Amino acid sequence: MAKLSLRAVQKLTCKKRDAWWTVFLVDPVATRMLLLVARFRFITPNRVTWAALFIGLGSAAFFLKGDPGSLLIGALLYHLSFILDCIDGKLARLKGNGTVFGGWLDYVFDRIRVLFCALALMGGQFLRTDDERYLLAALGVVFLDMLRYVDALQIYKMRMSMRAKIEKVTLARAEAERTEREARAAAEGSQVVFMEDLLRENPGASADALRAEAGEASVVDLHEQFRGQFPWYTRVRRAMLRTRIRPHLISGIEFQMFIFIIGPLIGRILWTTAVSATLLMLFELVIMYKFWLSTRDFTRVMEELSVVPDTAGTIAPHLHRGRHRRATQDALLHDERYQAPEPDDDPGFRPYPQPRYLDEVATAQPVFTETVPLRRVEMPWQDSEGHRR
Repeated sequence: MAKLSLRAVQKLTCKKRDAWWTVFLVDPVATRMLLLVARFRFITPNRVTWAALFIGLGSAAFFLKGDPGSLLIGALLYHLSFILDCIDGKLARLKGNGTVFGGWLDYVFDRIRVLFCALALMGGQFLRTDDERYLLAALGVVFLDMLRYVDALQIYKMRMSMRAKIEKVTLARAEAERTEREARAAAEGSQVVFMEDLLRENPGASADALRAEAGEASVVDLHEQFRGQFPWYTRVRRAMLRTRIRPHLISGIEFQMFIFIIGPLIGRILWTTAVSATLLMLFELVIMYKFWLSTRDFTRVMEELSVVPDTAGTIAPHLHRGRHRRATQDALLHDERYQAPEPDDDPGFRPYPQPRYLDEVATAQPVFTETVPLRRVEMPWQDSEGHRR
């Protein structure tokens, strides 16, 4: 591998937006370590991921002891484990040898490390102090970590689903409006550009400027309502992105670092856990509210792009008040095919050999061959034709 400068490695491996803890306390160390480990071919991203897991489990072992010295060593080991956890992704981006399995392995090992460290840290303090609040804190840490990452994955999945539906409807509309003569022009004009992609590639630009630069391309903004309600957010976001810091200040990364590093270092584990959990929940509520506004923008865009009016969630006029059921029943009753059902139509019919005595009864000749006419019996309250008097 050719020798690269530190600036080149940072440009190639560091994300455009990241957590402030990673930007200030991890990337400066991780990129320098990456210059060393990238020289060796036997060091692969998956092996770095395994090393991060083992060091994380080592920090859990020191957390379990619970004394101040062990807490200090455990906090340092946890930070080293997190640095290696960042190096594996940077190494995969630098060498281009990342795999889907490696991404899954990194995600699963992160959850295992948090689980063991949370149980060890809170369990060690419970054994030393007999304070049951540490057990509740361990449960809260594991639950919030799970909630944070499950919610993030689900929101990402729903956002990709909304984008796919918008692209599908846009292409369908272009197909409907396209003629043979203007086929190429319509195909060029049917491309969809999402504002979030433009802002990700140009973090310092404004939404209006990016929309104007897009020209004839169809720009879809799924965060228009959020920016309209919070105009100051765009200015703050632009200022923070100049230093690569994303606006989500308390994410899963900061939550872990406060609990497993700051708390053990200052000796205030419960207090640090409570504060970080509260801040994490507040930021998660903001993200949920932002996602809700994004779904409203999605509904508006779909209504504008849809060729056929959307009737999802509505009841057709002919289905009101059960009229469709009565019409179906009347049609079945007047259908000649259902007047005299065949034996095969009988739900109780069994196409299996019958017992011998049933066959004899079925083949036996009828005893009476003549029909006897029935005589009408007149009741006192009826006339000769059977009508009520």
